[in-house]
Amino acid sequence: MYEVLDDTAAQIILAVESGDSIRRVAQHIQTPYETVRQAVNRLEEAGYVKYDDGLSVVDERVRNSAQELVAASAAIRPPSIDEAYVIPQYGEWPFAYSRIDAVYVWTQGGYQVARDSGDYPLFLAVREQDVDDWQAFFESFDLPTAFERQPREELSGPLQIVLDPQPTLDIEYVEGYPVIPREDTIPYMREHYTQFQSALSMLDQMYEDLDLGIDYEERITIHQQYKNGELSDDAAEILLGDAIEEINREREAFEEATELDTTDVFQE
Repeated sequence: MYEVLDDTAAQIILAVESGDSIRRVAQHIQTPYETVRQAVNRLEEAGYVKYDDGLSVVDERVRNSAQELVAASAAIRPPSIDEAYVIPQYGEWPFAYSRIDAVYVWTQGGYQVARDSGDYPLFLAVREQDVDDWQAFFESFDLPTAFERQPREELSGPLQIVLDPQPTLDIEYVEGYPVIPREDTIPYMREHYTQFQSALSMLDQMYEDLDLGIDYEERITIHQQYKNGELSDDAAEILLGDAIEEINREREAFEEATELDTTDVFQE
């Protein structure tokens, strides 16, 4: 069995929901389609999955073995940030990215704030009834969980999972990622306006049905964030468009004017 069940195959088995297409599984585990297709063919030949109007795992014991393999791999080599986004897909319970991650997903990875590779919490909304199961699940991958973000010095590694228990979950999907609805994300962003001012502007530009508004003062603030390296070129282009060049010209003209030698201007 383990000859067929390499890391990719194990991830596929854990990610498959009955009826999934190969493309959907590839999106879930963030792996190229052709790589997933070839692994699915091997798994089907070995009798571990079948394809009948969609993929399905033939035996729950196969899924259990796959989780043991992936968890053992995580214990030897801690998951990367990218892998940490895939791991929740293996769980048997619904979830949706929330808080900072909801902003990250709705901006399609264009806006990142208040975390870095050395201190990286993931924020997941889960059902209250599933909290114990999620905690045990993440523990099997050596990923700590809490209900609020924990200080980095209290953790053994950079990753942590912040659970946000909810009575029920309303889930939408963006590029294959489950996320809380946009109408729930925007109030959170407004509540933390200083952090998410630029992200609000980005959403306003990305989604035609929104009209959040953005004035010139906000554009100047966003441009300053861009100059400080806090926004990528792509994010700045989405937010400011042609205004980038206009603001650059105005700032350059102002800086040139302030550098002029005016010592003799008012001298008689």
